[in-house]
Amino acid sequence: MPTKSAHSIPTDQSSHQCLQYLRRCGGSARLCSINFSLSVIQTLVNQKLVKIKNTGAGFFVELEDAK
Repeated sequence: MPTKSAHSIPTDQSSHQCLQYLRRCGGSARLCSINFSLSVIQTLVNQKLVKIKNTGAGFFVELEDAK
């Protein structure tokens, strides 16, 4: 019987949806308000498509190309 892994591998579709969400939010969103898994966000950080920024008022996920 196959077992489920505790850490799922994010699909390209979920990463793409997360990027679309950030674009609709103006390039950044509060980390606690994002409804995507941390593995999806980590994959995007590893691919250098997004970055995490601590503003002092919380953590934000920002698109790398957003200024």
